Amino acid sequence: MTALKSYGELGGTGVSPVHDNGKRWSWEPTGVRVMKIAAIQTELERLADPGHAAILQRFFKTGPGEYGEGDRFRGLRVPVLRKLAKKYGDLPQAAAVSLLQSAFHEDRLLALLILIQRYYSGDAALRGEIHRLYLEHRGLVNNWDLVDASAPHLLGHYLRDRPQDPLTRLAASRVLWERRMAIIATLDFIKQGEVDETLRVAGLLLGDSEDLIHKAVGWMLREVGKREVAVAEAFLQAHYRRMPRTMLRYAIEKFPEARRQAYLKGTVA
Repeated sequence: MTALKSYGELGGTGVSPVHDNGKRWSWEPTGVRVMKIAAIQTELERLADPGHAAILQRFFKTGPGEYGEGDRFRGLRVPVLRKLAKKYGDLPQAAAVSLLQSAFHEDRLLALLILIQRYYSGDAALRGEIHRLYLEHRGLVNNWDLVDASAPHLLGHYLRDRPQDPLTRLAASRVLWERRMAIIATLDFIKQGEVDETLRVAGLLLGDSEDLIHKAVGWMLREVGKREVAVAEAFLQAHYRRMPRTMLRYAIEKFPEARRQAYLKGTVA
C-alpha cells in the first residue's frame, strides 16, 4: 500500500484562498488567529476533567505501540464539545485548522465539528474549500472517533455526486486512519440509498490486517443490510469465508440468530 502525500494525489489541486460565508476573504493576521484559538483553549482547559481524561487515555489506546500512541486528552465529553461547536460556529476555517493542529484530542474534534457546521451552512465554493482543507490536513484526523465524526460529512457528502477516485486512493494508503476514512465516508451514500460504493470499498479492504478496519467495514456492511438485505447477503455469501472474523460478526450482528449462526459456522451456501 502507498501513502498519500497531498490533496493533489487524490485528484485535487491544493488549497486556494478560503471563503467566509460564501465570500472570498484573506487569511487573517496570525496574531488575531492565535488570540481566538487561545480563548477557545482557555475555555477547554477550564472545562477539563483530569479523571475522565485518564479514562479516555486508556479507552483510545494511547500507550506505547498502541494505535493512539502519544495522544493527549483534556477529559471533555462529546456533548460538551458539540455545545462549544455551536458557540464557536462562526470561527473562520483558517482558525479551525489551527485548532485542528492541537496536541489535545478534544481540540481536534471540536475543530472538525466546527468545520462540519461551516460546511453545511456554506455555498458550493465554501464546501469545496472545506473538503480540500480536510484532505490536506487528514494527518491530524488520527483516531477512529475523529474519522467517524467527520468522514461521512467532509468526504462522503462532498463526493456524493462526484468521482469517487479519492476513496480508492485512501483505501490503498498505508495509514490506518485514511483507510478507515475511505469506508466510513460511504455512510453518507448509504443514507441516500446508494450502497454500491460501500460494497466496492469494502471489497478493497477485505484483506486488511487492522482490527479497526475490520470493525469499520463490518459496520458499513451492517448499515447496507438494514436497507438492502438481499444486496448485503449477496456480498456476504460471496466473501464471508475469507472475511476477518470481527468484520463478519459486525456485518451480521442484526441478522436472525439462525442465519447469523449459519454464517459463523460457514454453512451458508
